[in-house]
Amino acid sequence: MCSDFYAVVVITAALIAGCGNPDPNEPDEPNAPPVLSESAGSTSSASSDADSASVRILFLGDSITAGYGIDQAEAFPARVETRLQGAGYNVYGIDAGVSGDTSTGGLNRLDWLLQNRVDILVLELGGNDGLRGINLSLTRSNLGAIIDKTRDLWPQSQIVLVGMRVPPNLGIDYTEEFADMYPDLATAYETHFVPFIAERFEDIMDLVQTDGIHPTEEGHAVIAEKIGDAVEPLVRHIQAERMQAD
Repeated sequence: MCSDFYAVVVITAALIAGCGNPDPNEPDEPNAPPVLSESAGSTSSASSDADSASVRILFLGDSITAGYGIDQAEAFPARVETRLQGAGYNVYGIDAGVSGDTSTGGLNRLDWLLQNRVDILVLELGGNDGLRGINLSLTRSNLGAIIDKTRDLWPQSQIVLVGMRVPPNLGIDYTEEFADMYPDLATAYETHFVPFIAERFEDIMDLVQTDGIHPTEEGHAVIAEKIGDAVEPLVRHIQAERMQAD
């Protein structure tokens, strides 16, 4: 289960601060999220003609996933896809990151995103909930619903949950409950888990842009390495199963 895929992601809660979308709980009419891969004959639509044998990876998140402030090719979803393709895997990545998004916003747009097959869901949401002091029972419920909906529609899908932390502005109880929520969810829903275990926020400030909020290209490189370590064994397994089925 998830214990085989533990890794460290150096993202502070500050890195997940909202920006861009004025009301992430009520997103505009959805536009197709950028398809990362061009090797599968894709252009700009999530419904582009991906090779049916390819492993489809949906990155669902906020401004971190969206690559705010940097070229999208340098953001961690594109880096993960590039790494996997370079290792010889047939993968097809879709970046469904929206700046400022909350768990509610992600859940609201999920049905549209799930119209196409999802083999792996990388779920990076909840940081904006924590920064806004949203009741954690709602965040927990939303993240659980995202996992359930994905599995209901695509039963063979694998879920990679990215853990997060927030600074203690809202009190130690809220901060600790927030941090504990992610491993608890990973256990309860039997997902793979990429935990946040950095001891001090100060240790990663050289990986943050001048806004003090979003990762630099170097920061995304570190994130991509850790998430890639979790995703690659899943891709290998899925691809091997498909080859055996042929």
